Amino acid sequence: MHSKKAAVTRLGISIAIFICLSISGLPAADTMNPIKIEEWEVPYGGRARDPFAVSEDEIWFVGQSGNYLARFTPSTGTFFKRDLPDSPGPHNLIVDSDGIVWYAGNRKGYIGRYNPASGKIETIEMPDSGARDPHTLVFDEGERHIWFTVRGGNFVGRLNIAGRTVDLIEVPTSWASPYGIKMAPDGTPWIVLLGTNKLASVDPGTLKLTEYVIPAGDARPRRLEVTRDGRIWYADYRRGYLGRYDPKARSFREWALPSGERSRPYGMALDEHGRIWVVETGVSPNFFVGFDTRTERVFSVTPIPSGAGAVRHMDYHAGSGAVWFGTDRNTLGRALVKRE
Repeated sequence: MHSKKAAVTRLGISIAIFICLSISGLPAADTMNPIKIEEWEVPYGGRARDPFAVSEDEIWFVGQSGNYLARFTPSTGTFFKRDLPDSPGPHNLIVDSDGIVWYAGNRKGYIGRYNPASGKIETIEMPDSGARDPHTLVFDEGERHIWFTVRGGNFVGRLNIAGRTVDLIEVPTSWASPYGIKMAPDGTPWIVLLGTNKLASVDPGTLKLTEYVIPAGDARPRRLEVTRDGRIWYADYRRGYLGRYDPKARSFREWALPSGERSRPYGMALDEHGRIWVVETGVSPNFFVGFDTRTERVFSVTPIPSGAGAVRHMDYHAGSGAVWFGTDRNTLGRALVKRE
């Protein structure tokens, strides 16, 4: 299938201002070192989101309401689009080491497989009609499986890539809304349950799911990252906190984000230096916040040039030191977070 490459408009080439954020009842961070953020207008619309950086110069993303997969080449500023004819509402994608694009067919109850070389699309249906909305995908080590969440269906799933079989694990808590998912260094998938104040993990051997209760009853975790020490870091969307769960100590700790209850933290990424990057989506413009997990302090706050509207999911590319994100303002963004 042929797609017309489109020219793009670059927005907000860089930011070189310091922010001194002052929220009532909350101290400003000790430092607000701004980072460079670039944005490109996506020519297709349709809520561009959930980019995946294959390399410094190959970025894939989905158009959720536009029903497409797309690839962006930063060096030339060009886009390629692959329309999805069955209107699956693609929610998220990941790309394997062979260049195959896997995506969540959120409205059609399947996981899709797109081969850019042949243009062929394959769909793997859910074995239970209740698993109607695959949400966020992640590979395990060796890319033998794709673990994923099913938000409305209240499942965590595992796709065996070679056999194309799917295991579904029901979340015990009703309406738990499994959302973000990440792999721990030991091969355990961890999940945040947005509909309640819980995290969850799944034993990859037995497929037993365990829930962990966040002490704050009104917490609503939305995204998460796992550091090399196995600690789980989550963004509490409702309360405006960055939280940490230590599985070894079985303990929780939290830090208020700069914008407090208004922050609505959503998209998250973890860089190679053990720093968490999270976007506050409840303020305008959205703030791109850096938190050092070693010093346990916020060290950077930068406004996103377009305002963003919302940043829902992010991806860090270690080679270029860049965090990629999509916005509800129809832009694709790159935040250069590489430490000199």
